[in-house]
Amino acid sequence: MSNEFVERSLEEVRFWSRIMKEHSLFLKLGFRCEDTQLINEAEQFYAIFESIENRANTFTEGTDAQVIRQFNEEVYSAASYIWVFKRKVLGLILQCKLPGANNFPLLVDHVSREANYFRNRLMELNMGRMEPLPDAIIDENVFFLKIMADHAKFISHLLDPSERRLVEQANHFSEEFDQLLFQAQDLSSMRPQSQTVPLLDQFLDQNRVSVKSLRDFKKTARDLIDACKIKSIIHPLLADHVFREAEHFLVIIDMFEDSLTGKPVDLRDIH
Repeated sequence: MSNEFVERSLEEVRFWSRIMKEHSLFLKLGFRCEDTQLINEAEQFYAIFESIENRANTFTEGTDAQVIRQFNEEVYSAASYIWVFKRKVLGLILQCKLPGANNFPLLVDHVSREANYFRNRLMELNMGRMEPLPDAIIDENVFFLKIMADHAKFISHLLDPSERRLVEQANHFSEEFDQLLFQAQDLSSMRPQSQTVPLLDQFLDQNRVSVKSLRDFKKTARDLIDACKIKSIIHPLLADHVFREAEHFLVIIDMFEDSLTGKPVDLRDIH
């Protein structure tokens, strides 16, 4: 159990600290030139999470569990602070105190939800109180389906309007994932009666198909942006960022499938 705790903790911190670092950059790029205080705060968070990411990469599965537990507490504190910063920025935008800035309110809410998810994961790991599998399957999918729906909306709004086919595809994914989210919320409201293996297995299979399609769309968009073959205001790192989050969701889905049914998971099928 000690090795599993260390391994799972490091996986979470390595993935999400990089995400938090990149959030700091994206927020910074969306501020106005005169928002120097907010820009400075974003830069500080970038440095904090870059340091956390680097430290996480120095640990191994053989690191003492108590060392990792203390590290998790430090990271939890950093995640809590960036969550407060993101909610502050959201408040300023919704109160019309940052006119002309380029951070969508939904994007700021989105990144704050991910910060809250990250800190909750760290707290659960340190307390050893992970959700039962049926609850985890539903709750994780509700969370990530909303994240995927948001991504599609961001892509649609950041593509140049003249990229009509890509905008149409992004809007299609937005609608598809909204519907999947509604279905997941219905399954959630039917708990515990809905938590049968056949229903949860079908739930995972259906979501996997859609996430793979979205992941492939994101990969295509990322590659086109890197090659300067489409018109958009999407930062190349943002394109890669949303692609990696889709990959992460697929890994989670297949891990759940393995735990639920005992089917072996081949990560090569994901990548």
